[in-house]
Amino acid sequence: MGMVEAAHNVKVLGSGEQVIVLAHGFGTDQSVWKHLVPHLLDDFKVVLFDTMGAGTTNPDYFDFERYATLEGYAYDLLAILEELQIFSCIYVGHSVSAMIGLIASINRPDLFTKTLLLSGSPRYLNDAEYYGGFEQEDLDQLFEAMRSNYKAWCAGFAPLAVGGDMDSVTVQEFSRTLFNMRPDIALSVAQTIFQSDLRHILGLATVPCHIIQSMKDLAVPVAVSEYLHNHLGSDSVVEVMSSDGHLPQLSSPDIVIPVLLRHIRHDIA
Repeated sequence: MGMVEAAHNVKVLGSGEQVIVLAHGFGTDQSVWKHLVPHLLDDFKVVLFDTMGAGTTNPDYFDFERYATLEGYAYDLLAILEELQIFSCIYVGHSVSAMIGLIASINRPDLFTKTLLLSGSPRYLNDAEYYGGFEQEDLDQLFEAMRSNYKAWCAGFAPLAVGGDMDSVTVQEFSRTLFNMRPDIALSVAQTIFQSDLRHILGLATVPCHIIQSMKDLAVPVAVSEYLHNHLGSDSVVEVMSSDGHLPQLSSPDIVIPVLLRHIRHDIA
């Protein structure tokens, strides 16, 4: 195993010709895909990894300067593909990893046959004629809560993000992976994500994009998926699912897994 693979806990499963790369979002790790992976193993080669800063990665490897922008993560993704000698893949990115994959696909479109953007947003802050869902004051309060008592913040944020019952297994699972992050790293990653604005690069996309999200999502209003669809330079399609929450692949697998499988197997006509 190479250095990049080891640092990101890369796992390669399945035996198909076509490669699928699954990338998780903030506060989770590759375990977020546990309901999807079994459905892929017979037909695809599946690549799982943890983004730097996840609680499963070595915090000593987290470079605060490198990961102050999402480009740092996109270069990690490309380095993983290079080390594994993957020359073509279907990419499924959740939350911030949707945008990380978009950046990577703009830099190296030859490596991606299509991207599935699950619960992704190019900008979380509201702006003139753009609704991202948050005001700066909201984000400042979120960052301050993380700074002052990270454990308490995790306990409050997890049920809001999942959109489910406080005692649900999904809330407990997200709380666990969120709490596994080192607090200073979690704050830095959250600031990078929530203050990012990638609207200016959307028109540069050439790889087909499948935009998928929940009807109700604390972090990503439905208007964002329409914005992506209207501004991406590549062919795109939108599907808004009846699921609730920002981690629908965990909280509503019965709804979400068939949708993801359909988009993985079928290209935009």
